Amino acid sequence: MQVRRIRIDAEQAGQRIDNFLLRELKGVPKTRIYRLLRKGEVRVNGRRSGPEYKLAAGDEVRLPPVRATDQPEALPPGRGLLAQLEAAIIYEDEGLLVLNKPPGIAVHGGSGVRHGVIEGLRALRPAAPFLELVHRLDRETSGCLLIAKRRSRLRQLHELLRTDAVEKRYLTLLGGNLPRGPVPVEAPLDRFHLQGGERMVRIADAGKHARTVFRAVERFRGATLAEARIDTGRTHQIRVHAAHLGHPVVGDDKYGNREINKLFRERGVRRLFLHAQSLTLHWPDAEPLTLTAPLYEDLEAALIRLREQNETYDRRAE
Repeated sequence: MQVRRIRIDAEQAGQRIDNFLLRELKGVPKTRIYRLLRKGEVRVNGRRSGPEYKLAAGDEVRLPPVRATDQPEALPPGRGLLAQLEAAIIYEDEGLLVLNKPPGIAVHGGSGVRHGVIEGLRALRPAAPFLELVHRLDRETSGCLLIAKRRSRLRQLHELLRTDAVEKRYLTLLGGNLPRGPVPVEAPLDRFHLQGGERMVRIADAGKHARTVFRAVERFRGATLAEARIDTGRTHQIRVHAAHLGHPVVGDDKYGNREINKLFRERGVRRLFLHAQSLTLHWPDAEPLTLTAPLYEDLEAALIRLREQNETYDRRAE
């Protein structure tokens, strides 16, 4: 094996060196990559580089000889996962791919998950030079998920997210009777870990700004189908804000109400009722693009069952 030198072009620019190495040195464990950086075996323009360094067009990256075969070869994603992802594609152009993410699939591998959406898509499109998540959804949340097919499009979409030029609307079933009209929740969110290592989010003054606006769509006895519009994209934002409001998301085992979950499980809600229904991208130089993901059959069937049980007593939201 020989030393490789790679000249960074405009499409590759802007990404962190550690993420670049993870793609270039496929099969090499993360711990090994960070050790290469720490020991200075990877050089950028002849100098050492920390993992957080963002590559610029024209940079020369020196890669040392590394054998990925020193590690057991990872098993590829199963055909079942690939078929699910192929069927879930709802939009694609030269720079963007949009999924109606199936529930129960993590967006990426790690923490006991061998393969997620992004690993599956890379296996599904082995010739694609670039596929990266633009944002994330919780594992049990379904709906619109953006994947960039070009680094320039990834940077553009991140800028839209940073400048609030992306409208995100979710559909969720909340416990209790949500008041009429828009119900805004503005409460800062802070991430922490339980003793066992589980990641959680709580409302705390020292947390990051977060704002969610709920609006009733359809009313059931004991629950409200609601639209949730988020002006920020914090981890578990809708779930924590809904619980803070006193109307937890039905089926939420982490922040929800056990009795509500049990009651609606008997009525057909078998999982977290949270679906990223639509995204509108407000491009600076083109017409807005609205992407809509239909409810998955399990959630649609749960709503039909609630209606058939005559649980709806006032479908008017206003």
